[in-house]
Amino acid sequence: MTDTAEMGRREMLGLAAVSALALAAAEPAAAQGTPQTAPSYTPKPLPFDPKAVAGLSEKLLVSHHDNNYAGAVKRLGAIQGDLAKLDWATAQGYQINGLKREELMAYNSMLLHEVYFASIGAPTAPSPALAAAIEKSFGSQAKWAAEYAGVGKALGGGSGWVLLTWDPREKRLVNTWAADHTHTLGGGTPILALDMYEHAYHMDYGSAAARYVDAYMKVIDWRNASALYAKASAA
Repeated sequence: MTDTAEMGRREMLGLAAVSALALAAAEPAAAQGTPQTAPSYTPKPLPFDPKAVAGLSEKLLVSHHDNNYAGAVKRLGAIQGDLAKLDWATAQGYQINGLKREELMAYNSMLLHEVYFASIGAPTAPSPALAAAIEKSFGSQAKWAAEYAGVGKALGGGSGWVLLTWDPREKRLVNTWAADHTHTLGGGTPILALDMYEHAYHMDYGSAAARYVDAYMKVIDWRNASALYAKASAA
């Protein structure tokens, strides 16, 4: 073999080795795929005129919406942004646990606040189908109201939610108690929500949580609950 041929052969082998190294270096990046993009969330506006809700002041409702609800929406986006950057293969357990816990709390805070704000406004009656389901599940509308308000008053001075929830397993409505944003009925669909965190009433009622519950019960707008019930019960 001539010197020229030998040099050409060595150059080809060298290029092949460089190409192989380049491919090996690219494989981990390719395996990771395209970096995950965190979803974007936008707070929903209040579905009612905050000046026109009897028993709940405009100042309270706007503060609740703009600070607590919108804050949860913003926090959820930030948390999911952090999760999107996480290396799941090397992240510490406390990092994963902390972020996923905070994600769940922010997610449910967003969702339950949206049900809550859609639950109040100009008082209306439940749809005939929902009214019949309430009577079947609780005995009467009055019995449902007594239980729902009673759970809310029991949470006074603490925090949490009262949720009228469709239970798909038993095909009935139940009032569920929640000490925080993570306590919901597995598989259930909340159709009506009463926020019992102090930020929902303290500005108007101070520590008189029972008075707030009574005010809430007088301004329930059942239209959203009726729509949610129709969809959930038909599934």
